[in-house]
Amino acid sequence: MEPRKLLSFPPGDNSSDTLIEGIHYNLTNLKYFNYTFYSNRTFSNGSRCVLVFEPYTPLRLLENGTFLNSTSCYSPIKPIKVRAVLGLVYASLFALGIVFTLINLRKHGRLFLPTEMRFRAVGRRWQWYWMLAVGAFGIISGITGVDIDRYYLPHLPIILSNFFWFLMLPCTMAVVWESVRHWGSWQERQLIDPEPFMLRQDDRRSKVEFFIPLVFYLCFWMNFFMVFPRSWASIEMQRDPIQARNYAEISATDIRFKLAAVFLLLGWLTTIYSLCHSIKHYKLRNHGIKNRTFGLLKYTPKKFLMTLPLSLVMIGYEAACAFEFSISPLKLQPYLGFVYGLGWGSITCILIIYIVAGYLDPNEDRELIRQRRIRGAEVDAEMLIKKKPLWWTLLRREEASMQAAIARNAREIGGGSATSRNIERAIEMASISPVVNEDEHRRLERNLGSLRTASSLLFPATTSNALHGSFKDPPRGQDVETTPSNASLSPTLTSPRSGSTSSGVSIDPRSQQIHSMLDV
Repeated sequence: MEPRKLLSFPPGDNSSDTLIEGIHYNLTNLKYFNYTFYSNRTFSNGSRCVLVFEPYTPLRLLENGTFLNSTSCYSPIKPIKVRAVLGLVYASLFALGIVFTLINLRKHGRLFLPTEMRFRAVGRRWQWYWMLAVGAFGIISGITGVDIDRYYLPHLPIILSNFFWFLMLPCTMAVVWESVRHWGSWQERQLIDPEPFMLRQDDRRSKVEFFIPLVFYLCFWMNFFMVFPRSWASIEMQRDPIQARNYAEISATDIRFKLAAVFLLLGWLTTIYSLCHSIKHYKLRNHGIKNRTFGLLKYTPKKFLMTLPLSLVMIGYEAACAFEFSISPLKLQPYLGFVYGLGWGSITCILIIYIVAGYLDPNEDRELIRQRRIRGAEVDAEMLIKKKPLWWTLLRREEASMQAAIARNAREIGGGSATSRNIERAIEMASISPVVNEDEHRRLERNLGSLRTASSLLFPATTSNALHGSFKDPPRGQDVETTPSNASLSPTLTSPRSGSTSSGVSIDPRSQQIHSMLDV
């Protein structure tokens, strides 16, 4: 970056004319609108800047101070350089990472067991949500970084690229945090699945697991508020070395960027504590400092052994940028090895490790089903229960399906006492039997005696022997004759209205021979 100097206007045809790149301009208008001619071949008056070198030389200066057919100084007219190429490479990697992250989100976010209050599905998905956010921010930062090299003077692209890169830092730390937190939750779920009441929910362990996420996200948001709510316009002030040193470097190395790195380091320490807490409560305990150290390394998943140091490198680079402006991405021409090696490379490696680990790790619900199946087989073996072979299961299934088809056909026919419908109905009706206690039984007997007394008063001459005898068939060859008892009974049973008896015995003196009940 060459130093920018003020130049005097070249002479023209007269005192009110200046000749620049073969074009005559009204010198009086240039001075009236406070235009200054700089050594980088630009006209600027503080609010407007135009290029005056070929092929962007304005054709004419109008009376209102506007250049005809002019090109702004903040235009992408330069060819892309190394920074733009590296930005496009990383943007492509992040775009590819979003595709694989979505695949892993679908794999690990699917449910194969009923949802539990203590282990919700969103808990296992947060890691992938943050990875999607990091991928999106990386794509935007990499693409907008192309115009950092192409703009003639630094402007909005350097702000946008660094804005989204600084967003990637806390989001990447959130990816690491959520992976560690959920790993501890997964260990707890496997531990209590055989015995749900093994761990208490009101002890110190549960309280620590409640407050640790609050501490981490407090550090997360403190990092956010230290970096982003600020004026980013001073980062553009890098049009010459003096301006960059007086404005951009002071803004890029202020106390707020240093505190942001400190808060991110506190979030990393919180993640380490959460990992140690999970190993302590959900893995076998070791005694002694040496054994605990080896146990910590033994039980820590391999992906954490790689991502935790990488995230620490990322935080260290952010802290170094707050002290040394030459390696900061906020500088227009920094050392690209530090920017894309430590800043972008560590983030990309973290995402790649989690994508590969997500591809290798099974779905948690399916893994839990597999563990339950193994425990069930062990219990069956202890109880000497042998599992039937496959051909036996298929045979029983075919037999059951055939019996079900026959029963379904019988139910469709209906109407028969042998159908399952009538059998079920008979069973249901038979199962409803009245329960009568002793007092109720005595009351029913009293009512029955009252009914008998009332019937004898209404029909005094009717006796059970007479009524029963009137319906008996006489012996074959004999006629029914009116006996004195029948004669005495007939006037009593005679109806005064129709002349017929209530017992159905004819008052006709002629005998009637009854052969069967069908003749009555």
